[in-house]
Amino acid sequence: MITTVIFDLDDTLYDEIEYCKSGFTAAAEFLANRSESTSANSTTVQADMKRISAALWEQFRTGNRTKTFNAALDELELAYDDELILGLIEVYRQHKPKITLPPDSRDALCELSTKYTLALLTDGFLPGQQLKVQALGIEKYFKAIVYTEQLGREFWKPSPVGFEKILQSLEVRPENAVYIADNEKKDFIAPNKLGFATIQILRPARLHTSVCGQAEAAAQHIIRQISQLSGLLGRL
Repeated sequence: MITTVIFDLDDTLYDEIEYCKSGFTAAAEFLANRSESTSANSTTVQADMKRISAALWEQFRTGNRTKTFNAALDELELAYDDELILGLIEVYRQHKPKITLPPDSRDALCELSTKYTLALLTDGFLPGQQLKVQALGIEKYFKAIVYTEQLGREFWKPSPVGFEKILQSLEVRPENAVYIADNEKKDFIAPNKLGFATIQILRPARLHTSVCGQAEAAAQHIIRQISQLSGLLGRL
């Protein structure tokens, strides 16, 4: 019997693409204010910000996920060095995100929290992941939250360490737990091996769409809407 429901965060409870847009807007604002003199009027800064933000988003949208800042600045003919790129990455990771929890996710968390013990396990850089959780307003739903970055980057998924930590802290057996996530390449390998039930949610706007093709990496169940989760859990 399932007693404990553990969620991934990005592209599971909300669309990660909204966080990316928010981060690029923050980086564009930083660049626009940096490039203009203190006497520049707000209209000029806003225009530059929109232009930079559009360039960043276009790079990301067309598949450049590793050198987004470099390529956008090249396109805009803006000078940069490694220090500026690292600064932009920090702005992106540490900005206060403008993201909201979708109504169907809020409804699911409200309902499930009355029936199960809920937990959250997420990879990603701190404080970015913590800021996402705060912006979404979801801390209150979870009895345990594990940010794998706090354990050490070597313990990001597919490492089993974060899952084992949740089992220990909640005193739950793996056969009584389920993990809900989105990314087949890393999310389900460890919980499958540990004996969890696993559920993949395929949000339409998800960023990670590739299929691993290995049986041990595949989720045991697939849903396309988080509203389907309660019914599925009742049958497990």
